[in-house]
Amino acid sequence: MMGPAFASEISGTPRIVDGDTIEIGTTKIRLEGIDAPESDQLCLDASGRKWACGISSRDALSKFAGNRPWTCRVSGSDRYGRSLATCFVDGQDIERWMVRSGWALAFERYSTAYATDEAAARSGRTGLWSGAFIAPWDWRSRNSKTEILGAASVPVNAQSILLGAASSEGAPDPACTIKAGESKGECIYHAAGDRWYAKLDMTKPGRRWFCTVEEAVAAGCRAPKRQ
Repeated sequence: MMGPAFASEISGTPRIVDGDTIEIGTTKIRLEGIDAPESDQLCLDASGRKWACGISSRDALSKFAGNRPWTCRVSGSDRYGRSLATCFVDGQDIERWMVRSGWALAFERYSTAYATDEAAARSGRTGLWSGAFIAPWDWRSRNSKTEILGAASVPVNAQSILLGAASSEGAPDPACTIKAGESKGECIYHAAGDRWYAKLDMTKPGRRWFCTVEEAVAAGCRAPKRQ
């Protein structure tokens, strides 16, 4: 995940893409040391009901940020060309707030900076920890052996529910209408209006919903060769 180390600061009011990705001006920034649910990821809430937790994570970050300016300390870049940064608003570490509030996990594969914050969220059953969910890094390559996290008591059918996307038939959010699916081993995204969009059956396995083209590209998808 880490690219060449360098140090710089970017300041401004961000556009929230999802729970761990923002844009300030033309710079795409991946919040460093954390991993938030994907936009179309499904979780279960404290009552065992289906919950579009990726959208909730995004909305929680957006609400917390408000319209306040951020300062992001850039340390490198990822393989998708996004800047990796730790961001602050009014001196508060955004990544720490996301993990401690239960809306993201400490991405310990790359950093243990927020491990104690995750432990606090887990013990307090806040955010994602109030119900059941799959760690975002596991959800992206999920299978029948994927571990289920969250509250101690979860429905017996939790895994079969959580292995799916937030909504197979409809977009998880009115703003998230980019469709994607695999073709000959490649992930291809489709925006409303292209020739394949209406034909792509979102009830089939391996389908994904994205909120933006940039999000789809960051997930490794490409545009169709013929629009």
